[in-house]
Amino acid sequence: MVSEIRIFVEGDKALLKGLRAFLKPAMDTARRRRIKFNMVASGSANETVKDFMREVRRNPASLNILLLDSDRPDNGRLIASLKNSPIWNSQTGATIRDDQIHFMVQVMESWFLADKDAIARYYGQGFQANRLPPNPNVEQVMANDAIRRIEDATRRTQKGTYHKTRHAPDLLAQIDPNKVRDAAPNCRRLFTTLQNLT
Repeated sequence: MVSEIRIFVEGDKALLKGLRAFLKPAMDTARRRRIKFNMVASGSANETVKDFMREVRRNPASLNILLLDSDRPDNGRLIASLKNSPIWNSQTGATIRDDQIHFMVQVMESWFLADKDAIARYYGQGFQANRLPPNPNVEQVMANDAIRRIEDATRRTQKGTYHKTRHAPDLLAQIDPNKVRDAAPNCRRLFTTLQNLT
């Protein structure tokens, strides 16, 4: 049985508070089974891959999970593309299973689009929901468009225009994981992996 789960997340460490709240159901299950559950934010995608691979080599008894923005649509080859990338191939000596590699498709902000009510509650007066993309298949919304549309929708609110490190942690804590899993197959895959391991 796994004694520790470590998730290596692309992004600023400020996001971890919100991500812990978002993944709380999986974390609670792990803790009930006496499995440690930790998250590490490593900044850029390259640094996240390096930290993940280093930990896999150093501590193979832990289950290490990699969580990156895909920055593009899921063409069914995201994992294969990562494994063929220069950054991946520069890190040697680690055996990685596909179920250790996960993506926010296409970006973390795509998850917010799955729960537009939570975004509206968070920003309050001045929020313009009609500026958000209408596509319920949030993983199909292009990365730049997802961020730009959230910025447009929030520009006139008291909290101001969406800002990743100021607003995303709170949004992650408030969106409904069930809605995100329903709208984002890669998010559902992450939860399924964590539940099967704990």
